[in-house]
Parts: sequence; structure tokens; C-alpha cells
Amino acid sequence: MFWSIIFSEEASANEGPTREEILQQRMAYYLQFQDILIPWYYLAAVDQYERNIQGVRKDIPKRDSIIAIQFSEDYWTGPLNPIINDTSPVTISYFGGMGLDGDGDGIVNSDDDEDVLFTMSSFLSKYGSHEDDFKLALWDYYQSEKVVNQIVTIAKLFKHYDSIDLDSHTFPVALGYNYSYRGTWGANRGWGGRRIHEGTDVFADYSTPVLSASYGVVEVMGWNQFGGWRVGIRDNHNSYHYYAHLAYYDKGLKVGDVVEPGQVIGYVGSTGYGKEGTSGKFPPHLHYGIYKFDGRNEWAFDPYPSLLQWEKEAKQARKKR
Repeated sequence: MFWSIIFSEEASANEGPTREEILQQRMAYYLQFQDILIPWYYLAAVDQYERNIQGVRKDIPKRDSIIAIQFSEDYWTGPLNPIINDTSPVTISYFGGMGLDGDGDGIVNSDDDEDVLFTMSSFLSKYGSHEDDFKLALWDYYQSEKVVNQIVTIAKLFKHYDSIDLDSHTFPVALGYNYSYRGTWGANRGWGGRRIHEGTDVFADYSTPVLSASYGVVEVMGWNQFGGWRVGIRDNHNSYHYYAHLAYYDKGLKVGDVVEPGQVIGYVGSTGYGKEGTSGKFPPHLHYGIYKFDGRNEWAFDPYPSLLQWEKEAKQARKKR
């Protein structure tokens, strides 16, 4: 019995914080360093973007902490600072470094989450409180319009739901309808030139409801000669979800709308492969694709494994109702 207690206590001590505890601590940091000019969701969006790209880029070190934001050494301590890993606010300021002391301990430490968030908050605050000011600050920092748009999308989602816990997904076709699918990634496609299939086809009857698989913001709607009537939704993980060959959209859906998992965005059709309005060149189905943005490039990856997992979870959730 004694050894069982010892081993149990040691196991508990070795367990890291839960996902919920990490999100709570992260949110506490955002609220701590927001101000009248910079709301928490701006800080959270920058931090989430940094976390996203660290997860897919091999040329960027992954910051192993609650906060993912990281600065270059030149930016933090000053480009001409001769002191490696300088932590003095006096010399850092003298050499034009941007690092600041966020916790009041007299040390400017790029490994300290409070110092890092305070530095980013101070940088953003210099530009003003309007969304256009936020966009300008992001442009000056990242020098990329696509990065700016991605971070603004994340901020919009966090603000709308007043939460950073937006990781849920669901299967993109309503479960109460007949459908079928299999892995079709990389299959040859001939119409419009030789190309490969960048997604998974979910075959279903005309007008079967198509659901948003994630939280996100509608980025694109309209006709595409390959995809017909399609919707493009960008989420808070730098992923672009592509829903194609729709018969029609859900009433009232428009670019800029915030959507959530399970929300109807359109209905299965067979549009595409021609000029606007072309339909019927193939059986009705949803073409679902996912594209990941890494801060430089955007590429497609196979959604089939995710669809299997989301379908399983959706069926389990349905049984519990």
C-alpha cells in the first residue's frame, strides 16, 4: 500500500499540465498584458500564429513554453549589442534592443513569457487601437500581407467567441444522409490539364447539407472553373478548408462570416469543370481539401486521416444525444 501511494504521487508529479490548464494559463497571460489600446485577442492571435508556424517549419526553433512568441536576438538585445544574451534593460535600450522587462524583476529575459508578451504588447500599442493600426503593426513586423490576413482572421475568431479554445472539428457532411468516401489523394485529374487530386471526395446525393469542419472565417465564395460553386474557410491554425462542387450556398452566407463546426455552409452538387453554371459532368459529391500556410508558402495535404477521425468523433457525439 505504501509503495502504491509513493508511485501514485510520483506519477502525478511527473504529469504535465492538462490542455485545459495550459489554455487557462495562456489566457491569464493575455489578459494580464492587454491594455486600452491592445485587447487580449490581438496578443492571442499573434501568439497562436507563431505557434502554428513553429509546428510546421523546420527552420524555426519551437519555443517550449506557454507563450510561443519569440524574437530574434538582434531585435531583442539590439543589432550592435556586443553582449551575447544580454539581459540588462540599460544596455539593451542603449543598443536599440526592443526587449522589455514585463515582470519587474530588473531582468530582460527572452525566455520569460511575461517579458515576451509585454514586449509584443508595447510594440503593438505604438500603432494605435484601430484594426487598421493593428494591421499596419503586423505588416511592419512580418512584411507579409498573407501573414497579416491570417493573424487578423485568428483575432476575429478569438474576439467573436471570447475564447482561445477553438480546436473542435467535425465531419463536413451531415451524418443523417447517405454518403461514401475513400482516400483519393494524389489521383490523376485530366480536366483543365494534367494535375493531381488535392483532397478527398465525399459522394452524396444532391442537396445533402455540407457542414463547416472547423471554426473559421469565410474567405472565398463564388465560381471556380475546377471547383464550381465553392467556399474557402480559414481557421485559427493557419489551415484553409476548401469545399467544392456545391449545388448552392446556405442562405445568407457571405465572405467575412464567422462559422463553427457543424454549421451548414452549402449543399452537395456537381458543379464545375467549365464556365459559370456548368453542372452534371460527374456524380454529385463534395470535394474537401485542406491547405496549410507556414508563413511563406501554402500547400495541400491529405485530409483523409482527419476525416476518418472527425467522422468517428461525430458519430460518438451523436450517440450521446
